Amino acid sequence: MSGYLPDKMRALVAYSKDDYRYEEEYPVPVCGPDDILIKTEGCGICAGDLKCSHGAAMFWGDDVQPSWVEPPFIPGHEFLGHIVYMGDNVQGYSLGERITVDQIAPCGECRFCKSGKYWMCQPHKMYGFFKDFCGGMAEYVRIQTKHAVIHRVPEDLAFEKAICIEPYGCSKHCVDRAQIGSEDVVVLAGAGTLGLGMVTYARLRNPKLLIVLDMMDSRLEKAKEFGADLVWNPSKMDVVKAIGDITDGYGCDIYIEATGHPSSVTQGMQMVRKLGRFVEFSVFGAPTTLDWSIIGDRKELDVLGSHLSPYCFPYVIENIYSGKLKTDGVVSSIYDLKDWKEAFDRATGKYGDFKVAFRF
Repeated sequence: MSGYLPDKMRALVAYSKDDYRYEEEYPVPVCGPDDILIKTEGCGICAGDLKCSHGAAMFWGDDVQPSWVEPPFIPGHEFLGHIVYMGDNVQGYSLGERITVDQIAPCGECRFCKSGKYWMCQPHKMYGFFKDFCGGMAEYVRIQTKHAVIHRVPEDLAFEKAICIEPYGCSKHCVDRAQIGSEDVVVLAGAGTLGLGMVTYARLRNPKLLIVLDMMDSRLEKAKEFGADLVWNPSKMDVVKAIGDITDGYGCDIYIEATGHPSSVTQGMQMVRKLGRFVEFSVFGAPTTLDWSIIGDRKELDVLGSHLSPYCFPYVIENIYSGKLKTDGVVSSIYDLKDWKEAFDRATGKYGDFKVAFRF
């Protein structure tokens, strides 16, 4: 069910941790009766894409853990596009519809999938890291309907807003894990793209005080614009003391860690009050060391993790569309795929960028 489709496409292909190639004649995915093929509109670059391209052990394995990724694969899970092919068994969609998918490709058979906790699928395949689940850094993406959580995207939602759907879904899940109430003093560490998604959503939860930390003043300015009450730069002030000063020495009620830097973990554990809640979101490039006594014997903390964006896309799409979730200025650079090396470099954030994306 399609019109004319080419045999070849432009794609960024990962053959190994040291071998990423831009190719102009990579085969267009072959689709089966249960598959959808989309013409990619665009794809954001995630910190996970960067860590994978840098050869991080959590992706490629080391002496302790096996390789998780399965090359050759096409990176990119923050993608959307229009349907150009549907297999004979596909129902409920139409050619030309604009769609996106959750990052996870659930198996549908494990205990997590069967209990509705599909984001923790035991095989844990994800779009953008496996040869059978290639991602959006290519002109076309094959979506296996039996292993995809698909969402429609309004046709008139601007690209710069639509490309925020996947990261903002992850942001929403993290803030939901924090269980923010109206009397809570919340500290959110990290004001990159995902942190900003957390800021604009956390503002809608109406905490007593929303404080955002980051080492870059430009990011703090954007966090203030998106709803933070206070913005602090830990390189310029003692943020642990400052929290104590405004909470009568108790500490914040909730600390959300979204920097990926080990020092943010120890900082948060110092900053959060007894019986407080610590939510860990980040993917780390290095381990962190902590005296775990602070979690149990000293403070009796609730320590929670946050992974992916289960059941979050519909809310995020609706509220990005309505403007309740702020996105202005989040997409700071848009590149052609052939310039992927420069785009990946910009996506590190070292030049002040938030979200860097490819557009086709």
